[in-house]
Amino acid sequence: MPAPIASVIIPNYNGKHLLAVCLPALRRQTYPAGRFEVIVVDDASSDGTTDFLADDFPEVRVVALERNSGFIAACNAGVAAARGAVLVLLNNDTEAEPGWLEALIAALEKKPRAGSAASKMLLFDRRDHLHTTGDMMGVDGIPRNRGVWERDDGQYDGQRQVFGACGGAAAYRRQAWEQAGGFDPALFMYMEDVDLAWRLQLLGWQAVYVPDARVYHQVSATGGGVLASYYVGRNTILVIARNWPGALLRKHWRAILGAQLHIAADALRAWRGAAARARLRGQLAGVIGLLRVVKSRQRVQKSRRVEVQQIETLLIDPEKTS
Repeated sequence: MPAPIASVIIPNYNGKHLLAVCLPALRRQTYPAGRFEVIVVDDASSDGTTDFLADDFPEVRVVALERNSGFIAACNAGVAAARGAVLVLLNNDTEAEPGWLEALIAALEKKPRAGSAASKMLLFDRRDHLHTTGDMMGVDGIPRNRGVWERDDGQYDGQRQVFGACGGAAAYRRQAWEQAGGFDPALFMYMEDVDLAWRLQLLGWQAVYVPDARVYHQVSATGGGVLASYYVGRNTILVIARNWPGALLRKHWRAILGAQLHIAADALRAWRGAAARARLRGQLAGVIGLLRVVKSRQRVQKSRRVEVQQIETLLIDPEKTS
């Protein structure tokens, strides 16, 4: 049997009820069934997910992890088992429109320098509102979901280059993924897609936003809260420390530092909230962990294949962006 063109990889932890929505949508894809495979990586669920898949979705390949290892480890396990030349990561709390996968594959086929393709993600419960139309990177080091919470009136219906793809519904060219090293297990969860987007950009791979690749996302159905606050707080700092070229750090350090201080001040004002305290703990852990990223920073910066000016053209100034 020939290898599939694409592998759709779905990390899952106790998400049987979510898969009951996600997987039927993949059966309805216009992209030929024989040209893609679906892999669910079950992260030691206790809700009967594996039996459910065996009974109701026998066509799905299951990678069952013996112990709960976290989101990034689950994604990487799925990639290790995948046979496709295009690696498509999809959250289990999504519902893809029938033309979603076909649009992503077509975009990568037309743009050989595109290492990743970003979906048009909309809110599951408000389907005329956006979650993201590709990730952008601010000069302050803060990634932003382009178009987040806006009503979808067609303002983002043009295909264009973005900084990176949101890992909740993203396609990666296998060649680019392997060259960049994939998701970093040290991050554990959150910001792994931004970290990878940086490494891909430094290597000269582009990211393309594909407006016809529409998918609906149940935001924070499988995460959020205290856990997200901690890891976003920590990993934002680690991603900056490892990936930003020295010239950009020297130019934008005031904006970067100012953004972190602003986040810390907001968290202090909301100190009674568990998520706010977790964000502060995460920032502290990020600062403490700076020394541990020295070697990986050297490796990433040594791999850079493009001029710093090319990277800077993709950065946005939040003070000048409406």
